[in-house]
Amino acid sequence: MEYSYRAQTQNKQTIEGVIEAPDEDVAISILHSKGYVVLAFTALRKNVFSSDLGELLARPSVKDVIIFTRQLSTLTDASMPLGQSLRTLAQQAIKPTIQKIISNIADLVEGGSALSSALSTHPRYFTSFYINLIKSGETTGKLNETLQYLAEYMERSESINAKIRGALSYPAFVLFALIAVGTVMSVYVLPNLLDIFKESGLTNLPFTTRILIFTTDFINKYILYMLAVLATAVFFLSTHLRSLRGKIWLDNIKIKFPRFGMVVRNLYLARLAESLATLIKSQIPILEALHITSELVSNHNYKTILLAAEESVRGGGSISEIFARRKEIPPLMTSMIAIGEKTGKIDFMLEHVANFYKSQAENSISNITQIIEPVLILILGVAVAGLVSSILLPIYNLIGAAG
Repeated sequence: MEYSYRAQTQNKQTIEGVIEAPDEDVAISILHSKGYVVLAFTALRKNVFSSDLGELLARPSVKDVIIFTRQLSTLTDASMPLGQSLRTLAQQAIKPTIQKIISNIADLVEGGSALSSALSTHPRYFTSFYINLIKSGETTGKLNETLQYLAEYMERSESINAKIRGALSYPAFVLFALIAVGTVMSVYVLPNLLDIFKESGLTNLPFTTRILIFTTDFINKYILYMLAVLATAVFFLSTHLRSLRGKIWLDNIKIKFPRFGMVVRNLYLARLAESLATLIKSQIPILEALHITSELVSNHNYKTILLAAEESVRGGGSISEIFARRKEIPPLMTSMIAIGEKTGKIDFMLEHVANFYKSQAENSISNITQIIEPVLILILGVAVAGLVSSILLPIYNLIGAAG
């Protein structure tokens, strides 16, 4: 959100400008941190038509944040002052939106704000997990090590996400192409060809041909109704998925879907364990660590479990006793966390849990990728064989009848 302001500096000069912040309180606190006395303050409301199309198309991605983190780590490791490091990164950034964000962060840092506070003004790109780790690095004097770990953590997460996208994009493209080609043929190609068979007077058309005729007639007769039903279904489904009940329903499907559900569950468990271990090692209080992890896990089931664990720990209980009650948490993970709580090495145990489930997920993704390709080839082969037999067999019958 952007806000326009008019303020008075410490030198009694009146200035005007625009500041970006997640809400009004943060924006005003940033101005106060610079020593400004705010005289006027207004929220700038943008609509789609007033937005810069270039900025909309060049929004920073996860990869951009990873590159920024890695480069900032390199510059701080070279003992370059933080403000100068940020200015250098802003100058070499390609996307205008990234230049603007880094320049804004540099302004705040040079104005006396901590890096974590400056990053918190851009919550769309820097998560609470990211900001809290930076804050921990600032407190312990290990900002460079924290930046290195964040870059490696985000690279690992993005690598797994890329593998998932790669495993799903190929079958999605093939199925979409199959449906699109089938629809075009049913509307423009097959009707004229199948009319020949209908008018030929053949009574013993093959079963596949009769199915093809029925399907083609049905699509041509009801295609507008089918498109209307599809559009209505997509609208109601998207509306439902935006609601809390819809999100819970989708999150349940993700972890219970045959074959893929196990992969997704392992990814959630790995993310949960690694994030919680990292926060605990960074000396974040356990209650705060559980709450931050609940926001990172991106699944309502595991978020509920973590919030329940937070309440349990606040009341003197343990994490493992809450985990043991939920079927979404495997007994292996519960047992290792229980041992970690008893020995005082919960972060160590969580790291082992994260590595185990990450390895399980990656192996499953590789296996699924290997299975998908022959299955798709089989589906395409059956579809092509059915189409060819539906057309060629009646032609042979026609030739035989003519002979």
